[in-house]
Amino acid sequence: MFDDLLAGNARYAESFDLADMPGQAAQRVGIVCCMDARLDPLAIFDLKVGDAKILRTPGGRLTPDTRIGLIIGSHVLGIDRIVMLAHTKCAMASGDDASVVEKIRRADGTDLAGMRIGSTPDQIAGLRYDVNSLRSDPLVAADVCGMVYDVTTGRVELDD
Repeated sequence: MFDDLLAGNARYAESFDLADMPGQAAQRVGIVCCMDARLDPLAIFDLKVGDAKILRTPGGRLTPDTRIGLIIGSHVLGIDRIVMLAHTKCAMASGDDASVVEKIRRADGTDLAGMRIGSTPDQIAGLRYDVNSLRSDPLVAADVCGMVYDVTTGRVELDD
């Protein structure tokens, strides 16, 4: 079932040359973005492997684990800038948590009732909430901004 991935890794390992790369973010940036397969956060900002710390969540929302990653990143992994990156046509912006839970229940019967997912029909309000939450966190030692990536044009706009 995973043979294609193992074969892909074998090809990757043949020319692997990152063994000596440091764990610090060379461009001192952390990016929180959605797990949507259309997003390639390094390419979006013309960065390369080693330039940034990338954290992905459904909808690119700030979660407790993401916050921990950003706090650690800002103190020991070289991050002094954080981008909260939302994107257009995001499934997590298609409704609130209840509507996403219902969509999953209808799709395959899985009951996620009561689970906090972080979806919101007002994606920009959610982005601003997360940005402000990080900016006001005394443990985050980095500048924070919000941006929106347009999946139809490839362009990013600052929401600040």
